[in-house]
Amino acid sequence: MLFKPDFALKNVLDIDGPFLKKNNIKGLILDLDNTLSIHGSPVEEVGVLEWISDMRRLDIKLSVVSNNFKRRVKPLAEKLGLDFISFGIKPFTFGVSRAVKKMGLSRKQVCVVGDQIFTDVLAGNLSGTRTILVDPFLLETKGLMKLKRKIEKSLFKRKF
Repeated sequence: MLFKPDFALKNVLDIDGPFLKKNNIKGLILDLDNTLSIHGSPVEEVGVLEWISDMRRLDIKLSVVSNNFKRRVKPLAEKLGLDFISFGIKPFTFGVSRAVKKMGLSRKQVCVVGDQIFTDVLAGNLSGTRTILVDPFLLETKGLMKLKRKIEKSLFKRKF
């Protein structure tokens, strides 16, 4: 099913060496908002910088693909030392496919990691990568995001 992730974890910090090795994952394409930081925040969440260091020690290739604009994505991605693609237009596969190509890995060795089914999971599944759905660091309670979260909840049971 296009809306079903391959894996569901609490957050990116739960992705570790044994999990990556067991699943032959060599690269992670990361969403930004509510995956590495609170939506719109200029700083990463607690533990993310250390987690990125751990991933580098494990020789895991990392890239950010965000639907946000460059002025939002670039400062935080550069602070974290991550390659990035802004305006990734997820759920379309353009950004994910570009990131996979830059990594030089097969699609089966890459996971798209994000907090949204209708953007991150769908883009990963459509592009032929595997997907990891994480809970958002902070649940949005307004507007379109509230509606999207309600629909997501009916498709995939999460803890929130």
